[in-house]
Amino acid sequence: MLSAKAGRGRVTRAESLRMQLADEITRGLLPPGTTLDETALATRFGVSRTPVREALRELTASGLVDARPHRGAVVARPGVERLQNMFDVMAELEGLCAGLSALQMTPAERRALVKLHDAMGELMRQGDFNAYREANDQFHTTIYDGSHNDYLIEITLGTRRRLSPFRRAQFRALGRLGLSHTEHDRVVTAILRGDREGAIAAMRSHIAIVHDAYEQYAQSV
Repeated sequence: MLSAKAGRGRVTRAESLRMQLADEITRGLLPPGTTLDETALATRFGVSRTPVREALRELTASGLVDARPHRGAVVARPGVERLQNMFDVMAELEGLCAGLSALQMTPAERRALVKLHDAMGELMRQGDFNAYREANDQFHTTIYDGSHNDYLIEITLGTRRRLSPFRRAQFRALGRLGLSHTEHDRVVTAILRGDREGAIAAMRSHIAIVHDAYEQYAQSV
């Protein structure tokens, strides 16, 4: 099975391109209806069409891009219901990971989680948006790892990959860094106490708020 640690390798060219395009789409720099021509994108980023094609395929899975037969890819915005369904599933998966982590995390893993959470607090106080956003991915992956359930990790990573553009965009909402850190604190506290139900509830609530924060941000761009 694929573990979260196995999924944390070097960022591929396609993945880097996917993140950049996703950022431009969620920030409104590439509005709905914009044509995403493979050749033009390859020229712009100085890459072959292969990573462009892979990036567009991932963006289509996220709902950010609409791939139409014989018409190419265009920027789309996923329907409200589909995005809600995606976040609902994400909340359940991450809640399960957090609950199992409350029971299964080793002492060393708990210390690492606390150390990362404390470091993110400093990034939050500095207002370092980019560094916090990257650390946030590590924070959630650490909790996936703590579940010690390889199949759960695999499907949670797959779902997170599809939602990644929306989760990353929500940090642009005013005051979101501080609120995110507070929500994380509730998750960490429950895990350290070995409170499975508390960890599940705290993580479910966190993911629901992430969705709401993204919706507020999307309406502002």
